[in-house]
Amino acid sequence: MKKNLLSAIVYFLLLIIFVPFLAKAGIVTCDTNCGINELFAMLGKIVDIIVKQIATPLATIAVIVGGILMMVSAGNPNLMSLGKKVFWSAIIGLILAWCSYLIIDTILKAIGVSGGLSSFSVGS
Repeated sequence: MKKNLLSAIVYFLLLIIFVPFLAKAGIVTCDTNCGINELFAMLGKIVDIIVKQIATPLATIAVIVGGILMMVSAGNPNLMSLGKKVFWSAIIGLILAWCSYLIIDTILKAIGVSGGLSSFSVGS
């Protein structure tokens, strides 16, 4: 119970901190009359930020760390295995992150959204 309350407080504080940041970063594109189109436009911008500015640099660092672990293993099979695991996990994560936009766009087009995620508008 205590852990759930602490988690809820942390999530609430993060929400309070990041909502104004998102509004000033140009992610929120409407003033007062926000509809479903603006919601999905905002989600598209958030996906772009996550993939391009967070996931890609972290995956690049993980690939470098995995490569360094493999190079310095000096015959230690445990360290070599850890390096390979880090390297391939980073590569797979990067592929999934870069394909996430394509997956979301395909799902939106399959349910009848014209323009996909980049220019969301409800089809008529």
